Parts: sequence; C-alpha cells; structure tokens
Amino acid sequence: MEMNSNPLLYEINTRVWIKRFGKNKKLHEVPLNYWIELQSYGFDYIWLMGVWQTNQSAVAKYCFEEGLLTEYTTALPGWKKEDVIGSPYSIEDYTVNPNLGGEDSLLKLRENLHSIGLKLILDFIPNHFNAESNLLKTNPEIFLEGSEDNLRKEPKTFFKSGKKIFAHGKDPFFDAWQDTVQVNYFSTDAREFMFNQLKKVAQLCDGVRCDMAMLVNNSGFIDTWGKYFSESKVSFPITEFWSDVIPKIKVDNKEFIFIAEVYWNKEYEMQQMGFDYTYDKKLLDRLKTEAIIEIRNHLLADINFQKKLMRFIENHDEQRSLKVFNEDKIKAAIVMLFTLPGMKLIYDGQFEGKLTKLPVQLDREPEENFNEQINSFYKKVMKITNTGIFKNGNWYLADTLQAWEGNSSNTNMASWIWDKNENRILVVVNFANHRSQCRIKFDTKNYSGEFIIRDILNDVEYNRSVEEINRDGLYIDLKPYCSHIFLY
Repeated sequence: MEMNSNPLLYEINTRVWIKRFGKNKKLHEVPLNYWIELQSYGFDYIWLMGVWQTNQSAVAKYCFEEGLLTEYTTALPGWKKEDVIGSPYSIEDYTVNPNLGGEDSLLKLRENLHSIGLKLILDFIPNHFNAESNLLKTNPEIFLEGSEDNLRKEPKTFFKSGKKIFAHGKDPFFDAWQDTVQVNYFSTDAREFMFNQLKKVAQLCDGVRCDMAMLVNNSGFIDTWGKYFSESKVSFPITEFWSDVIPKIKVDNKEFIFIAEVYWNKEYEMQQMGFDYTYDKKLLDRLKTEAIIEIRNHLLADINFQKKLMRFIENHDEQRSLKVFNEDKIKAAIVMLFTLPGMKLIYDGQFEGKLTKLPVQLDREPEENFNEQINSFYKKVMKITNTGIFKNGNWYLADTLQAWEGNSSNTNMASWIWDKNENRILVVVNFANHRSQCRIKFDTKNYSGEFIIRDILNDVEYNRSVEEINRDGLYIDLKPYCSHIFLY
C-alpha cells in the first residue's frame, strides 16, 4: 500500500471527548465504528491531545486566575469548580492518566487503530513539567534553578519549591506559565532525562506532536534564559537537542514521526533538525487577513519545504474557524486546506461547525448546534481529496492571469494543479468578497479541438477549446469565496 505523502491528522481533546461515550469510559472502550468512520474520510493519524497525568494539587493554586475565569465563563457559562482539571500541557510526568484507563487501555486503543490502518500521535512537552510535579523532589537536577535575587526581582518568573528556587516555563515574548517548571536545557543530565522520557512515549505511539518545540533550541533557550546566567559561567551545549534525539528514536522505528509546534519563522530550521512536519501558522494568519498575494508568495516556497508543513484553520490553541470566517469565506479556506500539499490538521468539532474555543483546563464542553451545511461541504471536499492524486500526486502553483486589460480581480484568486499518471486536477479559489475573473494556462498536449473539463466540486461540465486555452488561458469567473476543482 502506497504511503500517503500528504496525510490527514485528526486532533481530539481527549479528556473532554471521552465523556461522549458514557461515564467513566476508558480509551479502548471507544467503539471501533467511530474510528472506522474517521478512517473512511481519509485520516491517517489520530492525535489524542492530553492523555498524560496532570497534578491535581496544582489546579487550585494555578487554574483560577482572573484571565482564566473569564475564558471559562465565555466558553462554558455556568461552569463549576469541578469542571476545572488543569492544563494538559502542565503534566506530572509521562504516565497515562488513570481516568482514561492508563497505559494498558492506551495500548489496546492503539491496536484497534492499527487494525484499520490508523496511527496514533501523542503529546511530547519538552520545555516544562507541572510546577508541583514530584519530579522536583526526585529529579531536581533537571530543572532550571534561580537565585533569591531572581525571585525578588521577578516573582512571576521564579518560584520557591522546598528550599530551592526554580524558573517557571516560559517563552521569551510572554509572561511565564505559572503552573509549570522549566527544564534546564543547559544541562546534559536534563537532556538525557528528556531523551529517556521521549523513548518511553515512543513505545506507546506512532509519532509525537512536540509542544512549543523551538523553545529548547540552543538559540531560543539562550535568548530566554541566558541573561539570567551570564555571570555563572554556564557551559552551553554545542549540539541541538532535537538533532541528537530524533535520529536515535528513528533507529528503532523509521516510520515514527515528529511534528513541531513552531513559530517565529523557525519552521525550516526545525525541519533541518529532523522534524517530519512543522506548524504552518502563517497560512492561517494570511487567510484571516485575506492577504491573497501573501498566500501566493507563501505557496512559492520550495515544494520539499511545503510537503513538511502542517496546515490548519483551527486547533485547540486557535479560535474555531467558523467563528473566524463566515459561512461563505470558510468554504474557500476549506478548499485551500484540503488541496494544498503537506499534512492537514482537523480539530474535533470542526466538521460540525462548532464555535466555542474551549480552554484546555476544562473537562466539560457546552452543547452546540450541528451545522449541516458546513458538515456537508467538508464531506464533499474530503471525498474529492481522499484520492491518489491528492495523496501522492505532484503539485504546482499556477498563474492567475488577467481576464482582460484593466481587470485586476485576478489578484484575488489562487490556483494550483495536481497531476498523477494521466490524471490532472486544477483548483481555483476566489478569496475575495466580490466576484473575480482570471485566465489560467495549463498543459493541453493530450487534448485536441474541444474537450470536456469537469468541476467535481460543483458538479458542472464545461466544453472548452484547446486553442483558446493555449492562446489566452481558461476563462474563470467566480462568485465571492467560491472555488472550482476541475478534473481534466
């Protein structure tokens, strides 16, 4: 069976989602039919977000800050204290949460997924653990220590645990995450410890999504923490953590994949360190601002780079896509998402048109209306793209030429071609709030005279002339946020 070069990943907020199957359900008890349906849409990977053990004692201490309370009320009016169970990115350690059935249940679930051709992705959180984790007692040497002076000057960045002072996890652009403790990537002991944690995780799944992966790069770590330790003669490691550990994990399993949550234009750098896929947040940002010229420029990047991007229009950190885009604009975004090269991430609830961005600290979700129109559109696009040409074909960006002199609406449009063997697909999207026209030239060497070009998205056929396409290009006229997917 041919490997999918442009795979689909389905993200699940595990602790919330599991409740849909009944009280106290365990992972392996989710009906196989649920997974079969996802597999039928073309999914290759399931990302169970939030399976690791959290620290209950830290919840009362860190999870009721004013900003979080506002988020809880917005997402879940009438929420109760017991609905707050702590962030899945502030973990005790890499033990599978007993409430989900523990490690045995997870392994049985993985077997179920494998039986129908699905693979399992889990979180790896390299930067930090929970600020109350027992590891502070058993393995204090792996964490970043500070001084009394650090604590006095920056009480939001440093905290006291027992007799020692440690740093909270942070990135350089925001305040520290109060419920976390920072792993010390200046330390070879800490790096060895984290490698062993990663090895343990890799025994349980088929790939890892690495949280804020760029934070532990040497340059990023020094940018964040170097200023605190410039006088203490810290010896910075020469090699990169990811470059060291990724090949070691892949020795035992060549098909094991690494996905980097990454920002700050570090995508290429992370790919060079061995990541199979890196977040493509830029695409989402440009879709939000309708910056079609910037989108086109983004799509001019080398195809080998683009194949390693993970595209998305929502995930657990982002607003729901239907909240960001209206019901017309989202259709253009959906067509783009599913017809571009690279991995595609779909977040649970996206197909149904959910509107609530649920804070990750909550384990209960609100009731929401099912959006039949959006659901039908997703299903149609996924049926079209769940084919060999989109999974393993060759992709090229096409030029959208002026339809006639003085008409600049062609700049609102984006177009690309997929080909595999004798099959070709032409995708055209009008990403503007008004009607737009363009012309597109493409290879017609297998055709003569007039031929049929079929729009499989809108179920319409057109009779077109080879001579016209060669001379002027195929004429396109699209309503706002509408698309063609032509089979020819």
